[in-house]
Amino acid sequence: MPSKVQFRLRVLRDDQIAMGPGKIDLLEAIAQTGSISAAARHFGMSYRRAWLLIDEMNRALRQPAVVTATGGNHGGGTVLTDVGRDIVRHYRSIEQTARLAAAEDIAALTRLLAP
Repeated sequence: MPSKVQFRLRVLRDDQIAMGPGKIDLLEAIAQTGSISAAARHFGMSYRRAWLLIDEMNRALRQPAVVTATGGNHGGGTVLTDVGRDIVRHYRSIEQTARLAAAEDIAALTRLLAP
């Protein structure tokens, strides 16, 4: 099995994780599906758990990352705000920058792994 390196950046606000890998993945899934429910199903989590993660993030921010519309004739839905899209973009950029900056050390560490 090939090795894999993961960066686990977390941004804390007080004792809460305002942004982290799971929340970023959830934002991306919401952007793709237009739904908290569908995003939650994608990760095998309950709607409530997904909603709590989004709510926790929104409360930590000056402006929400996600807005929801309740159902009706045209159904409900969830969309990322400009802030939400910025969060994902910056988070993924930080991961890529760290990966590139640490490439030599990552290669050295992975060479130490058993085949």
